[in-house]
Amino acid sequence: MSNYIEQINKKYQHPVGIDKSIKEKVFDPLEHHITSWAYRNNISLTDVKLSGSRAKGTAISMTSDMDVFIYLSLSNTDSLKNVYNSLYEYFASSKVSNACVRQSVSIGVRFNGMNIDLIPGQRLSDYHGDHSLYKSERDICTHTNIDKHIKIVRNSFWVPEMVAAKIWRHCHKLSFPSILVELVTIEALNQKGTTDHDKNFVLLLGYLKDKIQTVKIIDPANNDNIISDDITPIEKKKIAEKAKDCRTKKLWTEILW
Repeated sequence: MSNYIEQINKKYQHPVGIDKSIKEKVFDPLEHHITSWAYRNNISLTDVKLSGSRAKGTAISMTSDMDVFIYLSLSNTDSLKNVYNSLYEYFASSKVSNACVRQSVSIGVRFNGMNIDLIPGQRLSDYHGDHSLYKSERDICTHTNIDKHIKIVRNSFWVPEMVAAKIWRHCHKLSFPSILVELVTIEALNQKGTTDHDKNFVLLLGYLKDKIQTVKIIDPANNDNIISDDITPIEKKKIAEKAKDCRTKKLWTEILW
């Protein structure tokens, strides 16, 4: 079926940003709690903003996730590790969330019916958007630029293919972080992509089949941050095998639905 990717995206793709209802019921009260946490811990904020897939226009309705970036002022003197832990302790103990878990660079909370990743980032300079993030599983800090990620994705030609890849990931229950989905799609299609989304998705599957286990995907905001290292060799193999299997299917509905 021609234009299948366009049809499946219409079924599941969220518009950029959040609607009035989510803003009033989720984002605004969440921002209030973040401000309260910062005040209690003498932490200076510069902003609290939507980030991740909903800010990029690549979010899908199959998940209720929302990423919120907490911009910390350059003037803060406490360690980012302590800031990260105090954010966890606030949401774990204040009973404002139904669940609270430490994740790679975020605190995952269940808040007013949504799964939300809270990402605290310490500003590194007054002159650019680079921020330091605390990676809890490695007990180290890394730096990146969330605003740059958003701009790269939104200005790319391949947002429809990224959205379809996230639907595909969900259908086949693959461990494939959104930022890696987006950057891999750009890498796969920048040289060979066309205006035909269906053909592009087949090209993307071919790339995943052949390259996902060996390709090095680097954070465009930090050459030392290897995004492709965020999933294990076993997870990469599963992605490659599923892409190979899907390339043999005759019907789009066997690939993503």
